[in-house]
Amino acid sequence: MTSTDVWPIDVRAAAPPPGWKGWPDGKKFGLILAHDVESQEGHEKCLRVAKLEEELGFKSVFNFVPERYTVSKHLRDELKRKGFEICVHGLNHDGKLFFSKKIFSERAKKINMYLRQWESCGFTSPSMHHNHEWMHELEIEHATSTFDTDPFEPQPDRFRSIFPAFIQDGTSGSGFLELPYTMAQDFTLFVILQQKDIRMWTRKLDWIVENGGMALVNTHPDYMIFDESETGRYKYPVSIYKTLLNYILENYKGQYWHSIPNDLTKLLTGKECARF
Repeated sequence: MTSTDVWPIDVRAAAPPPGWKGWPDGKKFGLILAHDVESQEGHEKCLRVAKLEEELGFKSVFNFVPERYTVSKHLRDELKRKGFEICVHGLNHDGKLFFSKKIFSERAKKINMYLRQWESCGFTSPSMHHNHEWMHELEIEHATSTFDTDPFEPQPDRFRSIFPAFIQDGTSGSGFLELPYTMAQDFTLFVILQQKDIRMWTRKLDWIVENGGMALVNTHPDYMIFDESETGRYKYPVSIYKTLLNYILENYKGQYWHSIPNDLTKLLTGKECARF
């Protein structure tokens, strides 16, 4: 089996989980927009990304790294006021969070502190490193720590599903909803592979729609170019992301259940984030 057999589409990921009842109101598929913010530069672009989405009728979740750059309370409050969600993206994004159980447990205490301070119930894992058993130490209702298929990630063991799934703690019975990203990340497509259009995105999206799954798009404001004067090797024009949003509107308007992760978690688990 080659990488082209499993990326960007692994047909085995289309099987619905046991008991899957479909999306509300007869919608064909689910849609979540997410942004991992990895630097101060990306932090400063968040409101511009939010404005673009608002103008087109979308909402998203912004995932901030607490101890890598300064995360503005004003920005968090403004995004929440507009109906966007805030989540914690690791602790400092140094690749060491899952090195050992000891390191994870020590950092989990700080991550939980930021979850409470930021009034957040969601976690996204840096570089998609993950250990679901350890992650039960986090005070979360939902997480994005995996993907349906992505051989380009440092920990490429795929979730092999385009549907959310509840990750239960075998001891306590509690757990969290795992929301795998199911659309190729922008960095992979437009920085590593140097793609110039959204054909790989639309091919995967159309397949997700056909199979009634969840399209979770995870992009990074850090790599988006908003001004012609801005240059950089690891960047791409924000117009590419806007083209994807317009494609969704033009081809699937009225056919998707669009939400922020907290709303999807409430729908599927019946648990509402008390902090949000």
